[in-house]
Amino acid sequence: MAARKKPAVPILRIKKGDNLKAIYAKAQRAFTATDLQKYTEVEEGIPAADVVAELEVLDREAAGKGKKNSKK
Repeated sequence: MAARKKPAVPILRIKKGDNLKAIYAKAQRAFTATDLQKYTEVEEGIPAADVVAELEVLDREAAGKGKKNSKK
């Protein structure tokens, strides 16, 4: 039999009469170091210089098209 995996979003069990303070306390106790690690991992990204260069090219193209349309 295959091992069960933990759900992606843990289910927080609350009682019908729980106030907001009790719900926050339960959520804080349920949040583990493993959960925190998911949000703090460094991911590979696109270098900012590449993004800026691509935006500059798009800006020049848009500025060129705008000038052509305004003369007509």
